[in-house]
Amino acid sequence: MGHYWEPCPGGARLLRLLGDTPCPAVPGTIEGLPVAELGPYCFADRPVRPGARRTGDDTHEITGNFVEEVTLPDTVRVLDSAAFYNCRRLRRVTLGPGVEGFGSDLFTNCRQLQTFRLRAAADAPTGLKKLLGAVSADITVELDGAQLFYPEYSEFLDENTPAHIFNHSIEGEGYRMRQCFAADGSLDFAAYDASFAQACVGESEEKLCRLALGRLCLPYGLGDDARADYEFYLTAHPDAAFTLAITARDEAAVKLLVGLGLPTANAAAFCARQGWSAGAALLLGRPKRAAKKTYDFDDL
Repeated sequence: MGHYWEPCPGGARLLRLLGDTPCPAVPGTIEGLPVAELGPYCFADRPVRPGARRTGDDTHEITGNFVEEVTLPDTVRVLDSAAFYNCRRLRRVTLGPGVEGFGSDLFTNCRQLQTFRLRAAADAPTGLKKLLGAVSADITVELDGAQLFYPEYSEFLDENTPAHIFNHSIEGEGYRMRQCFAADGSLDFAAYDASFAQACVGESEEKLCRLALGRLCLPYGLGDDARADYEFYLTAHPDAAFTLAITARDEAAVKLLVGLGLPTANAAAFCARQGWSAGAALLLGRPKRAAKKTYDFDDL
C-alpha cells in the first residue's frame, strides 16, 4: 500500500491512499509519523495537490466509486472537508473515539453510506455528535455494546419574497435524535429513547422497527419503560419487523422477535423465499437433532 501525504501539526496528513482493495485500513503511521488527519478530498476522485510526498510502490488510487469501506486508526483526529466526496459506493466507516475535527461536505453524494462504527464504549465521550451532523440521511451507529439508528431529516429555507426573509425549517425526528448527547459528548440514551414516541408520528414502519430492534438487541442504558415501548411497537408490526430482520439475515433480531411471541408463519414463508435456511429453522422452532442412542448390556 502507498500514500500521498504531507506533514501537519501532530503528525502526518493523508492526502491519498494507494492500493488494490476497496475496503482499506488507513495505517497508523507514515514514515514514523502518526496519521493525524485525512486531508481534503482524500478519497475523492480529484487530483492530489502538487508538492505532496509519496511512499510505497502502488499506483492505483483508492478513490471515488472504488471505495466501499474505510477503517481509520485511533491516531486520526481530524477529517478535513470533502474527505469522502462522491464516494457513491461507500457503505461503512470505522473510526476511533478521538476524532474531534470535522470539515464540511464530508460525505456529499455518499448515497449508500449505512454505518458508522466507533471503537468506543457506549458511554464514552466521542465526536459522534459532530459526525452525525455531517449526514442527514438514514445512518446506523455501532459502538461497543450499543447500536442506534438515526432516521433521515430534511432542512428547508423558505423565502418570504416581499420582505426577503428566509425561514429555516427542519422536518424529521432524526434531527432531534442527533441532539441527544450530554455536555461531555457522551450519548444520552434516555433522551434518545424518549424521542421514539414522537418518531412514531412521522416515521415509517421500517425505520421504527430498525430503531426498536437496534435498542432491544443491544440494550445498553435501556430503561424498563422504553423497553416496553419498543416491544409494544414490534408486537403491533410483526410483518415489518420480521421482514427487516430476515432481509438483513440478523439472527439476533429474529430470536428476539420469536421471544416476543410474534406469529411466525408468514415470516417463515418469507424466509424460505429468501433462501435463508438458518432463519427458517429459528422461526419454525426446529429442534436440534437428538444424539444417536447407544446401548449397553443392561438395555438388552
